[in-house]
Amino acid sequence: MSPVSGRHQFYKDKTAHYLAEVWKEYSKGDSRYAARDAATVTVEGVTAVVEGPASLLAVYAIASGKSYSYILQLAVSLGQLYGTAVYFLTAYLEGDHFAATSYHYYVYYIGANASWVVIPSLIAIRCWNKICSAVQIQGQKRTKSH
Repeated sequence: MSPVSGRHQFYKDKTAHYLAEVWKEYSKGDSRYAARDAATVTVEGVTAVVEGPASLLAVYAIASGKSYSYILQLAVSLGQLYGTAVYFLTAYLEGDHFAATSYHYYVYYIGANASWVVIPSLIAIRCWNKICSAVQIQGQKRTKSH
């Protein structure tokens, strides 16, 4: 079945499952979801399988004051930023013509995905600063003890 005919069957599916309906609605902003585009499925798969559990581990690390919490937050944020870059760049390289309307393009594709750039960027900057400060303090302690 070609991606185009698969896309049409996807929209005809009357599954009552809420997440399937959300997926269909979101695919109006990016039809690669309906067509099950390999790059999009891969990015989403890595996000779900790797970054999802790593995010939960980061929440645990933050809540319990673990020393690795900033490193983990930085790694998850950078992974998310990388995935988002791949997501947008593959769309750009393929012509960026995946939205049903300009409304869906700006509200769903741009607007809904903006948080996947802004939030990880803020977390990454915060973690970078915390890690740099900790390394600087550790360096000062070593200098004083010698």
